[in-house]
Amino acid sequence: MSANQNTNSSGTNPGGSSRVSGDGLSYRDAGVDTHGGQDFVRAIRDSVASTHIPGVLTNTAGFGGLFDLSFLKAYRQPMLVTSTDGVGTKLRLAQLFDRHDTVGIDLVAMCVNDLLATGARPLQFLDYIACGRLDQARMSAIVSGIAAGCRTAGCVLAGGETAEHPDTMQPEDYDLAGFVVGVAEQDRIIDGQRIAAGDAIVSLPSSGIHSNGLSLVRRIFLRDGMHLPEERADCEFLFNKILLRPTVIYEPILRPIFNDSHKFDIRGIANITGGGFYENIPRILKSEHAARIERSRLVVPELFARISERGPVSEREMFSVFNMGTGMVIVLPADQAAMFCETVNPLLRDHPVLLNDDPVPEARVIGRIVPRSNEAVEIV
Repeated sequence: MSANQNTNSSGTNPGGSSRVSGDGLSYRDAGVDTHGGQDFVRAIRDSVASTHIPGVLTNTAGFGGLFDLSFLKAYRQPMLVTSTDGVGTKLRLAQLFDRHDTVGIDLVAMCVNDLLATGARPLQFLDYIACGRLDQARMSAIVSGIAAGCRTAGCVLAGGETAEHPDTMQPEDYDLAGFVVGVAEQDRIIDGQRIAAGDAIVSLPSSGIHSNGLSLVRRIFLRDGMHLPEERADCEFLFNKILLRPTVIYEPILRPIFNDSHKFDIRGIANITGGGFYENIPRILKSEHAARIERSRLVVPELFARISERGPVSEREMFSVFNMGTGMVIVLPADQAAMFCETVNPLLRDHPVLLNDDPVPEARVIGRIVPRSNEAVEIV
């Protein structure tokens, strides 16, 4: 979505004319509007330009996004770190309510937060949008959200692809995928290997459901899992508490911590996405360790209780599917945990997704690392 933005039907440059000789069929007759695609590229230029950071080269030939890596000379052993993800079936809510900007933020967050779990700094983000029909207003709203997410994450929207898939997708349907590239110093990569028994587990709060578990939410609240509910209160819940609450991008909260590495010894970070506590926290633990979470220390937003009651969904299943108010888990020495929370809480209060919350949720100690005797995650 910069100089190398493409808009076509299959993800490849159609090349040459889209019209056969004489008065034959045109590409538009096949359901692909290449002229509309180029209008869309022009319409999103300001959004894309708003994400530019030092290192972006704008005078390119148009087929690839360029980035000056001279700054890597300051690294002793720089490592490229990559991640890719999507938004999942939260897109169905965006389509039903015809509100599309927030899922763009979700897309960036899902990719960048995985990158942050290693301590890496995001540099470049790219997106892929597949749609049945290119609706310029809708696609522009998505890109506006992607750009907002990139600004929060401090990375450039370096390129993208918007592909019309007539006949293979319904005209109003679309899907999103994102890709991020970042950099980390090799000896500062956070991989969980130094986690020790007795370490504290700190919760960084989520904004709500984020972008996981939406298939279960749709099953509970939507008619036939596809259509808006008849109850106004349920519609307002889905719109205000889920769709309009994009995933928190934790870059502006964690970057100051990473930059002052001598102050805090961050030993592990788990991004609580699909699979909840039970699948994501074990990914940073060695086989001899378990995470003991104290249920009484968790602040679980009311929306999760509503989902659980309406399902009904057991508490075990809720913690296996949703983030339950904890978007990220940080593991560090117990004697650093209180100061860590004091340091990040002002940053949480300034976060664009959280700043209007009353009160703004805070980081807090929710448990500790213990020798493993049974499950890798104990919620007690």
